[in-house]
Amino acid sequence: MALLSGCGKGQDDEAVTTIRVGYQKNGVFLLAKQRGAFDKALVKAGAAKVEWVEFASGPPLLEALAVGGIDLGGTGDTPPIFAQAAGAPLLYTAVQKLSGKAGGILTPANSGLTSIADLKGRKLAFTRGSSAHNIAVVALERAGLTLDDVEVVNLGPADAAAAFSQGGIDGWVIWDPHYTLAIRNNGARTLSIGGPEEQISGAGYALANRTFADRHAPLLVAAMEALAAEGQWAEQNREAMAELMAKETGLPLDLLRDTVERADFAYTPITPEVVAQQQAIADRFHRLGIIPASIKIADAAWTGWNGA
Repeated sequence: MALLSGCGKGQDDEAVTTIRVGYQKNGVFLLAKQRGAFDKALVKAGAAKVEWVEFASGPPLLEALAVGGIDLGGTGDTPPIFAQAAGAPLLYTAVQKLSGKAGGILTPANSGLTSIADLKGRKLAFTRGSSAHNIAVVALERAGLTLDDVEVVNLGPADAAAAFSQGGIDGWVIWDPHYTLAIRNNGARTLSIGGPEEQISGAGYALANRTFADRHAPLLVAAMEALAAEGQWAEQNREAMAELMAKETGLPLDLLRDTVERADFAYTPITPEVVAQQQAIADRFHRLGIIPASIKIADAAWTGWNGA
């Protein structure tokens, strides 16, 4: 398996004025933005400054990464598969191994649905190309169904939340904090996915634009070291993490305590085992015709950071 070390000649030949980092309003990237240690570490490593760009979900973040609108970012496991299949010049640079507890498939309290099989012929909402897409595919497969057996409604988190609260959809595949918020505010019920949750919600990734990685590998290493430090801080300071997220999102602190307690924050290097796990998702999506061509995750696996 040919993993990319990113140790070519000519790295950092071009001066970096600004490193642009894409983030969503949760998790370690949000923490890194707010605490400031990440920015200081990159400036110390040679960057002039760090610019943070907010996205509602993973797919638009990776669209920006693909065209060089940002240099780094973080998403769930599914968005980079779609992006790589579309030819995006991205690299997997670090991984969060997720337990699968921070999301699932919800149905309205009065829907009458009791199982995934009951979604047949019903409206199932998720963000196409997000980690929720993979959860939907696997959960339906376990119930003997495919995406063709449901009416897929492609909605971002905010629009899906509105549709869910108004009874416009029958099922919603979503992650925290939206997941917990819908349960608390709307009485949403969770439909069992029919197997070990960790087999569906596999990982979160830090990703980099390939050109940035080729030109500035030492800065990318510094970024991964700083990100890992933020993840470790979050693991050890969950109450403070919940308070920070409450301040940033305006959501109730007690709700965020619940979501933070279930969350996995640690970032570790990319390994052959991680590549194999991600490859299994890509192969599933190709087999089902969800992505047009097979891809090799190893072609986009960057091992320039070893976690030392």
